[in-house]
Amino acid sequence: MILAAGRGNRFRPLTDTVPKPLIEVCGKPLIEYHIEKLAKAGVNEVIINHAWLGHKIEAALGNGERWGVKIHYSAEPAGGLETAGGIIQALPLLGEAPFLVINGDVYSDFAFEPLVQQALTMRSDTEIEAFLMLVPSPGHNVQGDFGLLESRRVTENGGYTFSGMSVLHPKLFSGMEVGFIQLAPLLRQAMQQQRVIGDVFDGYWSDVGTFERLKATEAFVCP
Repeated sequence: MILAAGRGNRFRPLTDTVPKPLIEVCGKPLIEYHIEKLAKAGVNEVIINHAWLGHKIEAALGNGERWGVKIHYSAEPAGGLETAGGIIQALPLLGEAPFLVINGDVYSDFAFEPLVQQALTMRSDTEIEAFLMLVPSPGHNVQGDFGLLESRRVTENGGYTFSGMSVLHPKLFSGMEVGFIQLAPLLRQAMQQQRVIGDVFDGYWSDVGTFERLKATEAFVCP
């Protein structure tokens, strides 16, 4: 699943007419980089949620045929449902097995094959509810999000930043109804029960959340 329902206020006025996932990095919409890598990793079905200007996302990406994948869309009400709420709404499309979740507004040269392998491993693991790919904290998030132990357990506090690339098990959302729900509190609750593991990626990663970071990302992708 690619999370693509954000409004992108920090990119206004551009995002007044262009949905954030379609902002271009070196002439290609950001979300297309994700779809290409998912297809390369062997993923054949992709769910994309949207709220703001969702019709433009559907028009631009279509059914996914050009990448060899099948794209399903999960339309949300105005304002969106936040990260967990959007996933919960899409659970009927996602099925009962662990699935990849990629934030639509990040860019990385990380290949998604390890996430696919992790999803396969989690199918038979009755304990783990989430796998998070972490990165060294960037300047705009120096305090970090989470920590990582030698056991691969993710802790609630530490110097790593969540990359927005993960594998989640549907049981993380067990019994929850669709609503405006954030993902981070659910992950922290699961961490308290030692049900979240992770790894650190040391390659290139960018939270493309501002014009300044977009410019820096383009300097890496097409210098």
